[in-house]
Amino acid sequence: MGLLKKGSILLCLLLVLAACGKSEAQTDDVEEAGDIWNDIAVKGEVVVGTSGTLYPASYYPEDSDELTGYDVEVMREVGDRLGLDVTFEELGFDSMFATLQSGRIDVVPAGLRKEMKDQFAYSEPYKYSYSTMIVHEDAVDEFQSLDDLDGKIAGGAATTVYSEIAEKFGAEVKTYGNVTNDIYLKDVENGRTDTVINDYYLQLLALDALPDLDVTIHPDLKFHPTDQRAIVDKEAHTLRDKINEALDEMKADGTLTGISEEFFGGEDVSEKPDEPIEEIEGIE
Repeated sequence: MGLLKKGSILLCLLLVLAACGKSEAQTDDVEEAGDIWNDIAVKGEVVVGTSGTLYPASYYPEDSDELTGYDVEVMREVGDRLGLDVTFEELGFDSMFATLQSGRIDVVPAGLRKEMKDQFAYSEPYKYSYSTMIVHEDAVDEFQSLDDLDGKIAGGAATTVYSEIAEKFGAEVKTYGNVTNDIYLKDVENGRTDTVINDYYLQLLALDALPDLDVTIHPDLKFHPTDQRAIVDKEAHTLRDKINEALDEMKADGTLTGISEEFFGGEDVSEKPDEPIEEIEGIE
C-alpha cells in the first residue's frame, strides 16, 4: 500500500531500528576477532541506520525536529540499558545493508530475508506481523481464500511483496505512484480495485485514520507472517547478544508492550500472534 498522510505523517511499509542512551557502557567483555562491541563500548555510541520518514516506525511528527516512532523508542530504551548513546544516520532502505557492511553504521532494522541469513547476524524479533487484505464491506464473502484473488484487481506498488502475493494468486496489480493511502482505499470503495494487500497493523492505522470509507480488513484471511529484528555485522556477536538481553528485559517488564501500544493504536506488536498465519510457498 502507499503512504498514509495524517497531518504531515507518512504511513509506509518498512520499519526502522534506532536508539539513544546516556550512561557509560561496560567494556570488559571478551570478544571474538572481528566483533565490534569493544569499539562501540569505548566510544559509548552505536550508529543506527534509519529512514526518518516511515510512520509509525521512524518519523518526525508535525512541527517537530525530534525523531520518534516505535523502533526509535524501542532502541532508545535498548541504548539506555546498554549504557550507549545512539547516533541516527538517515538512509534509504536500498543502501542500508551496504552501509552496514562498510562499517559506517552498526545496526539496521529489517525483516529477515532468506538471502541475508548468512551475510549478517540478527537479534530475536521485537515486532511480529502478517499480511491481510482490505476489501469493500459488501465483498467480504467473495474472498474465501487467497485463490479468490484470481481475476481480481489489487492496488499496490510495483515492487513490494504484497504485489508479488497478489500476482502469485492471479490478480492484476494496479500500480500507483507516491500516493497516500486514502487513494488506495477509495479505489477499493468505488470499485476501481477489489483489494489492497498490506501489513495488518498498518492496515489498522489506515482504517482508523479513514473511518468513513466502506472498506474493511478481511476477518479471516491472515497470511505471510513477518517479523522485525536488529540486523548487525556477521561478526558482531556480542552486540547482537546484548541487544537480545535488553529486549528480553523489556519484554519481561512490560516496556516493549507499552511502547508498542503507544504507536500501534493499543496493539501489542511485540507478541507473536496466537492464531495460525498462512505461509505462502515461494514468497520471502
